[in-house]
Amino acid sequence: MSFDPSPSPVAPMASSRLWTAGTTGGLAVVVILIFAAFRTELAPWLIGLALIVAAATWFASRSTGGPAGAAAAGAVAAPTSIAAAAPLLDNVFEALNDPVLIISGGEADDIAGRRIVMANAAARDLLRVPREGALLVSAMRDPGVLEAVDEALFGEVTKTTDYSAGGARARHWRAWVRPLPSPREAPLAILALRDETDVRRMELMRVDFLANASHELRTPLASLSGFIETLKGHARDDAVARDRFLDIMATQAERMSRLVADLLSLSRIELNEHIPPSGRVDLARAASDVVDAVSVLSQERGVVVTLQSDGGKINIDGDRDEIIQVIQNLVDNGIKYSAPGQSVEIVIRRDLHIDAAPGPRTDGLTRLPLLTPDREAGVLYAAVTVRDHGPGIAREHLPRLTERFYRVEGQKSGGERPGTGLGLAIVKHIVNRHRGGLTVVSAPGEGAAFSAYFPMSPIRSETSDAI
Repeated sequence: MSFDPSPSPVAPMASSRLWTAGTTGGLAVVVILIFAAFRTELAPWLIGLALIVAAATWFASRSTGGPAGAAAAGAVAAPTSIAAAAPLLDNVFEALNDPVLIISGGEADDIAGRRIVMANAAARDLLRVPREGALLVSAMRDPGVLEAVDEALFGEVTKTTDYSAGGARARHWRAWVRPLPSPREAPLAILALRDETDVRRMELMRVDFLANASHELRTPLASLSGFIETLKGHARDDAVARDRFLDIMATQAERMSRLVADLLSLSRIELNEHIPPSGRVDLARAASDVVDAVSVLSQERGVVVTLQSDGGKINIDGDRDEIIQVIQNLVDNGIKYSAPGQSVEIVIRRDLHIDAAPGPRTDGLTRLPLLTPDREAGVLYAAVTVRDHGPGIAREHLPRLTERFYRVEGQKSGGERPGTGLGLAIVKHIVNRHRGGLTVVSAPGEGAAFSAYFPMSPIRSETSDAI
């Protein structure tokens, strides 16, 4: 399709010059012929002059009014339109939400010759590269993507492939590579990435939910079926047995309800794990709210819950409900595994570097990081540590504490310690979404201490309040 530039509204039309030349020539011929009518002695000379003027006018009209003249007039405006479009195209390239790179090929056998000619803002943010000049192999090390780029550069083949970004929060992309016409000797290709993290997480969430629900619900459902059969049979008229069986059935039904609620909660958190929260939370106030929420449970168990903080607001960027869920899950575990008369301590610390955030090492106890955030220069952390004085955890169990449904042998849920085995898995995924870390310190007979730490919010004006 040919490019047909629109004429400028202030530039004279090409036909205006043609009209001026024709009118001027016509008027001149009319005047000359009038003179010839009145001066008959000069008529031959005047008629000849009129013919010359008419011929000159016709020639001028042909040279300025034809297609060539119109094209010449349009050509004057075309460079101005193209020049004006260049910054607009650059702005559009920068505004694209998907990462897009223009790649130069170099020599076919020189992998270091694949350079990024241009990268938009989304690509620079994802790959941590400058706008131009970076080596492709240092920005993207995925063999599938590099192979697709080579096929586009030197084989002129359009190809799509999968790409997974590294880091604590995995993201999945669909990479699309296509060759570009190049005015230079080096071939060019365009590489575009489409974020498919949500789609992958939804698929994984469905599969995990069905697998976990079917596995974990099998036991309470079998228990309920057995008790129903018993109540329909010989225990029908036994009031004592009936009441006992109904109590057990109510417990199993409550367990199934908690299990489904925890599975749905975990699925929602995993689905949004790659999206940073945008709110602001006062960590100390959230911990205080948790202490109030568990006060009834702690009194029933005879466990004292204490809170120690540095005082003042300790603000972090986060989702208040999720931060409260982290603290409450850790405190619930502490109460669950504490004997009557023991205590659960909550300690809030602030302005910590990443190496100090997990807390100091203690002789005789094993400290293990369950989640470690990416290092960022100048970031300070706030930490919440929940410590109990229960039976403790052996070293070999520590790495698997955040797995779904993993329970330490001898500390299964049910009876006096009901649970779903999902509490610490939920904690880990929430902390990961908040770009934080999680550490456990424990030993058999020494209780356990879990520390979750989060990046602190930048200092704002005093008029802005935390959530």
